Amino acid sequence: MSRPRTPRLPSWLPIDPYIPVLLGTVALAALLPASGAAADVAGGASTGAVALLFFLYGARLSTRETLDGLRHWRLHLTVLAATFVVFPLLGLAGCVLEPAVLTPELYSGLLFLCLVPSTIQSSIAFTSMARGNVPAAICAGSFSSLAGIVLTPLLAALLLGGAAGGLSADSLLRIALQLLVPFLAGQLLRRWVAVFLVRHKQVLGYVDRGAILLVVYTAFGEGMTAGVWHQVTPARLGALLAVEAVLLAAMLTLTWFGAKRLGFGRADRIAIQFAGSKKSLAAGLPMATVLFGAQASLAVLPLMLFHQMQLMVCTVIAGRRARDTDRAAPARRGAPTALRR
Repeated sequence: MSRPRTPRLPSWLPIDPYIPVLLGTVALAALLPASGAAADVAGGASTGAVALLFFLYGARLSTRETLDGLRHWRLHLTVLAATFVVFPLLGLAGCVLEPAVLTPELYSGLLFLCLVPSTIQSSIAFTSMARGNVPAAICAGSFSSLAGIVLTPLLAALLLGGAAGGLSADSLLRIALQLLVPFLAGQLLRRWVAVFLVRHKQVLGYVDRGAILLVVYTAFGEGMTAGVWHQVTPARLGALLAVEAVLLAAMLTLTWFGAKRLGFGRADRIAIQFAGSKKSLAAGLPMATVLFGAQASLAVLPLMLFHQMQLMVCTVIAGRRARDTDRAAPARRGAPTALRR
């Protein structure tokens, strides 16, 4: 696999260019939400977009690379534990914030954020920028995404209860048909479509992002029609941002020092910190539309805010880790052999 490109973001304003496009889509849904027959068409297209996204996820995930990565199983288990154990526990602890600080709907969105799998692309990019273990980040992100196909819907149904539709046979069937079946189809057809996907990687990247925009428009449009946005005041939004800042700081601290306590080297600790503290917007948005229905707009708001926050903070941290590594390298090369052991 080729070495991923490091994200080129201005040091003074590390904002993902995709975020303004997402915000524009939200504004469009607020001003011109689909209604009537148009809403039915948009809903059907959104369902198809979710299936397409997960088909592409499955087709792109190399089974061989994933199996090869099992050799570093302690690192991968650490990232999985951070993503699907520590994050959910912190989310559950946030129940004390409801309803004084966060509305029940915003808290459900915050808890859902804690159940979403880690990212692949940005975890790899930041690990590369920070001079960390890039192959480990690739496998850790892949394992997290693969596990999230099953674990995120199940955890959401169990922990969110009625907010996510409950753990019923109908909801499980809906999840399987819209998420798991397309993903497995992508895995099965990978040997025939992998070359096409690599050849048209840039175009398919726009397809990915366009599908997510359609999902966002549909979800927020339904929320506007149902009147759920009247529940979000500027004070509540500010409180949500503050809570998410604390959550991100806690996970960055726990993954860094926890990995050190477990005996991992610096390169592995960098991979664990960036893969274990991230949440995937691309995976979380489609899942939310399946799980929350008309309430998806509020459910994905915490995830959208957290996504931008993690990019900004991790850009700064990755640069600092890289400078520390570069400063330490000459000292290690010049040290006596006995001191380097």
